Amino acid sequence: MAERFDLSTFREQVDAFREKIRAQLEHAQDLDTLQAIHVECFGRQKGFLKRQFREIGRLPTEQRATAGQLLNELKAWVTAAIERRRRELKETELSIRIEQERIDTSLPGAAFYQGAYHPVLLVRRKIEAIFHGMGYTIADGPEIETEYHNFTALNFPPEHPARDTQDTLYLHGTWLLRTHTSPVQIRLMKAHPPPIRAIIPGRVFRRDEPDASHSPVFHQVEGLVVDRDIQMSDLKGTIGLFLRHLFGPECRMRFRPSYFPFTEPSAEVDLSCLLCKGEGCSACGQTGWLEIMGAGMVHPNVLAEVGIDPEVYSGFAFGLGLERMAMLMYRIPDIRLFYRGDVRFLRQFESPLD
Repeated sequence: MAERFDLSTFREQVDAFREKIRAQLEHAQDLDTLQAIHVECFGRQKGFLKRQFREIGRLPTEQRATAGQLLNELKAWVTAAIERRRRELKETELSIRIEQERIDTSLPGAAFYQGAYHPVLLVRRKIEAIFHGMGYTIADGPEIETEYHNFTALNFPPEHPARDTQDTLYLHGTWLLRTHTSPVQIRLMKAHPPPIRAIIPGRVFRRDEPDASHSPVFHQVEGLVVDRDIQMSDLKGTIGLFLRHLFGPECRMRFRPSYFPFTEPSAEVDLSCLLCKGEGCSACGQTGWLEIMGAGMVHPNVLAEVGIDPEVYSGFAFGLGLERMAMLMYRIPDIRLFYRGDVRFLRQFESPLD
């Protein structure tokens, strides 16, 4: 300041600075600019107010009180003006953000794509409903099994080819991924004394190369009945009733002799071809018949292994592939279609309420 600094000059400087700050605040468009203005006013080294408070000491004694009052008024005004502009900028920023993020409710919403029931699940539910109506319970068990439950208890000798690592997926030691749901039969018979009437649906695993009719992962449903005086005629009557419920009253079936380690006698069950009505076509190899399941009377060795007296009790068991049944019911030519996750494929099939 000049050597002959007086109150009038001091007042002019304060008023000029006020107008300068007023103009800067009007043009400030962001918080960084406000911060720079705040430093220009209150900075410790070069802030205007800090300098002016120091200059008061150069005024005559009788003018110092008036000068101090002018600076305090300026300080209060600047503080309020900066804060007011800060609120305005924040409100403007919020308004812009709200406008940018506004949802246009007049536009159509995003399409909601509803899934569809898998045909394997549809067939499983149909089969469960049929057997539930016949008085059967539904049993379940682990997919990771011991060699004992998967083979030994089911009368598979150690040298049986089904134990070969080419057919079976071993995990560690004697643990493996079950190759059928039959281990649940063993667990069921050990846990519950006869009479037993149950079906066992579930996922199974085999070391198969994927092709049109094979998959390393597929689903089965097995049935088990153990009671006094169970005979082969009971098995045939049960299977016949089941197939008529599933495929209609006009379907025909036949039993052919076969071999399974866990049943004796054993049989393959054929269904009259659904495509040609038994006349013969390429689907059934011109025979008029389609193989759909294996069945037989529970082997006495299996009953003895689980602690059921084969001299008192007898039983029958059967098993079928759910994918195989779905392919027959829905005319699906390739088992790999079940596992591609294409919702267009799934929407072709009726829901459980249809």
